[in-house]
Amino acid sequence: MSEIHDTLDALGLLCPLPVLKARKRLKPLAIGEVLEVQADDPAALVDIPHFCHEAGHHLISTREEAQHQVYLIRKGA
Repeated sequence: MSEIHDTLDALGLLCPLPVLKARKRLKPLAIGEVLEVQADDPAALVDIPHFCHEAGHHLISTREEAQHQVYLIRKGA
């Protein structure tokens, strides 16, 4: 399990807000640190992996919780 350095609660936010807020929260993190994102927007299932790929971050995992998804993102260079 990766150590989590920050958590973003994006519950209730719709596209593109979860990705925009994740980008903002990743900026101050050091390369290699991990951001946990909690989102319930169905579009996040596509948007967050795409954002990670395009921005050079590593999507460590995606898991389903009761009413939302949890993404672990390792900051890239």
